[in-house]
Amino acid sequence: MARSVRKKSKTGIYHIMLRGIDRRDIFLEDEDREKFLYYLFRAKEIGGFELYGYCLMDNHAHILMKESEELGQSVKRITVGYVQWHNYKYQRTGHLFQNRYKSETVEDEKYLIGVARYIHQNPVKAKIVRNAADYKWSSYKDYITCYNGKTIKIDTELMMSYFTTQDSFEDYMNKPNEDKFLEYEVKKKHTDRELKRIISGIIDIESIAKLPKKERDKVINNIYQTTEVSIRQLSRVIDIGRGIVEKAVKR
Repeated sequence: MARSVRKKSKTGIYHIMLRGIDRRDIFLEDEDREKFLYYLFRAKEIGGFELYGYCLMDNHAHILMKESEELGQSVKRITVGYVQWHNYKYQRTGHLFQNRYKSETVEDEKYLIGVARYIHQNPVKAKIVRNAADYKWSSYKDYITCYNGKTIKIDTELMMSYFTTQDSFEDYMNKPNEDKFLEYEVKKKHTDRELKRIISGIIDIESIAKLPKKERDKVINNIYQTTEVSIRQLSRVIDIGRGIVEKAVKR
């Protein structure tokens, strides 16, 4: 079946979501997030698009931008270098992102600030942090920093033109809401204790690392598929490096 034609925005503004293939994590360490931001900001400089917001989660990323060239070209500038770097670091091959990135058009002021709030509240709703300001890997901090006259790498002028004060911006961004924009199917949430109990019903956790490599990877992949938890949490609970876990679940 042919792909549907991507809807064009009359304003040129889009909310983009990049997803890990097969719901896999695209960021395993902070270094990965730093490298992705390097490619994001470099693509902005080369392509000339305006960047209004972003948020990096474990297995997906949100970007709010205004195109200056064909949207797909901008996305390619962002992703290709990161995928090459990621694959080299973790000694893997193949796709990292789903081939078809998701996008939605942003046609008016209300939708723009609503999308920005949704993006900035992603880690709050995922219960990673209690407040948007506490999350290191989103553009929320840039909107706070812009009031202090510090150099930032996103375009804050348009968004801030809709708010009279910093307090009004923060109040809106942190207001409880039921915003629904481009959504990602969140992995099942288990505490580490719950996950240990589930795994212990399958195999003795301490024995996993002692298994022959092929058998170990098969066990790890089975646990990952069964529990649908993140690679980060699985790595932590079974006490095996993230790189090893990622390779195992991608076989």
